[in-house]
Amino acid sequence: MSVAKEFEAANANYASSFTKGDLPLPPARKVAVLACMDARLDTARALGLEEGDAHVIRNAGGRATDALRSIVISQQLLGTREIVIVHHTDCGMLTFTDDAIRSKIKSELAQNADHIAFLPFGDLEQSVRDDVKLLRESPLVLDVPITGYVYEVETGRIVKVSE
Repeated sequence: MSVAKEFEAANANYASSFTKGDLPLPPARKVAVLACMDARLDTARALGLEEGDAHVIRNAGGRATDALRSIVISQQLLGTREIVIVHHTDCGMLTFTDDAIRSKIKSELAQNADHIAFLPFGDLEQSVRDDVKLLRESPLVLDVPITGYVYEVETGRIVKVSE
């Protein structure tokens, strides 16, 4: 069975007892969480979130540049007034460079990806500080609290890096 078929079966079970269809559109806790897409990071469980609590924006590395569009929409149209950034230990973004992935794409797909910034990083805590700084300095982002964490995939703990 394909994973999609498994998802369809799981969703039928979920929907059969679903009771949260009346949650309001804006997130109740007025927070946007920017996190890495890594499958080991369950942002809702790690941060104690329920459906309707927060906007959770995920991308490779939890990078702010990639998420700016979503953060602006979250603030301007849906009222979020705080941002939390969560990067994590053992992140794949620490394992390559733009040149390396571009070379791989050229070799394996015969395509040029020079126009894409893949946004890898060499220092985990600095990547959090850089993303906090980028959002704080962006004229498109409101002056709101922005806190950056590193999630430890080994322990499940978050460690504050920047506020």
